[in-house]
Amino acid sequence: MGKEVKKNIKTLQFFYLLVFFAMGGLYPLLSVYLSEVEGLNGYQIGMIMSVGPIMMIFFQPLWGIFSDASNSPTKVLSATTLIAGASAIGYIVFDQYYLFLAVAIMVAIFQSAIIPISDSISLKYSTKVKYNYGNIRLFGSLGFGVAVFVMGRVSENNPSFIFYAFFIFLAGASLLAIKLPKEKASGPKKLLSGVKEIITLKKFLFFLAITLLIFGPNLANNTYFGLFVEDNGGTYTGIGIAFLVAVLSEIPFMRFASSWIHRLGLLQVSAIAGIVSLARWLFYFTEPSITLVYATAILQGFSIGLFIPAGLQYIRDITTPHLVATAITLYSAIGNGLGNWFCTFVGGIIYEEFSIFSVYLFFAILSAIGVTLNLLLIKEEKSKASLEHAHAR
Repeated sequence: MGKEVKKNIKTLQFFYLLVFFAMGGLYPLLSVYLSEVEGLNGYQIGMIMSVGPIMMIFFQPLWGIFSDASNSPTKVLSATTLIAGASAIGYIVFDQYYLFLAVAIMVAIFQSAIIPISDSISLKYSTKVKYNYGNIRLFGSLGFGVAVFVMGRVSENNPSFIFYAFFIFLAGASLLAIKLPKEKASGPKKLLSGVKEIITLKKFLFFLAITLLIFGPNLANNTYFGLFVEDNGGTYTGIGIAFLVAVLSEIPFMRFASSWIHRLGLLQVSAIAGIVSLARWLFYFTEPSITLVYATAILQGFSIGLFIPAGLQYIRDITTPHLVATAITLYSAIGNGLGNWFCTFVGGIIYEEFSIFSVYLFFAILSAIGVTLNLLLIKEEKSKASLEHAHAR
């Protein structure tokens, strides 16, 4: 590997580290801040926290198209990263719910550009230089996990510091973005052209529903886990410890996911991830001790660390090559974005009307339906395979 390639790889890794450190230091603690410091209720917190996924659904494809049209992905990435960070300062400046909601929308619009554009640059560059993309993206998980732990401790004395840190680290990432490899981002230009064809694929729609039901609660957990730990007697530091264990546990599972998939099958691995998620949410509903919460945080590795690679590979396998890009865009926007929004929004209502523990019962119910659909899809694929085998004979 040449010196220039090594330098570019290090820049990409450090960019992901800074971006996810910023996100990890803000979002898991934001719901606690809005509840404790600003005194917002569950409805209001749920609305603010669910804005991001909705913006992602609409703006991620648009940022990809704009990045391609401008032919300046690094400049677009640098500008949007800086504006997203600066917008978060509004949480400190303002003190009313509707203004907080406006700040959340502003942050979400520009933040929705960061991951798709940087992923596009990283994937294209790593493919070109024959470097493992996972070894770049891994720094994101590391940054997120460390950030929640560090910011949890810092926030004990000054909760509002999470917003300053978000701005500082995204400002640093903005400067780094200019130095990223000048790879033209491949945004989803032909998103609409393939939609009609994709929605006729029964397996795709089925798995989209499974993703919404199983993965949606896992994403929404980033919003409510801090409140769960706090209501269970934990502190900001405790929230940080729990998130650190949970997020870092994803790394080894992502590394070994391919061997599990090879031995068991894609849908079988996603079903395992769903069953572990279901067990985790039911366990949280029983109001366990904070010690047991910390001890079982590693279950997130099973659920997210296995579901992400299995889900993406399954979508690639069931769609024809010319539809893969469109399928993955829809899968991310609807399966993840809509699922995250739905679980976060409804979770806020349940939290206000009942308790944080009831939120996890809601997550468990969704996961149970998702696992059931997953098992039905496995059964259908086995029946189809048996039928094809019989005809072949």
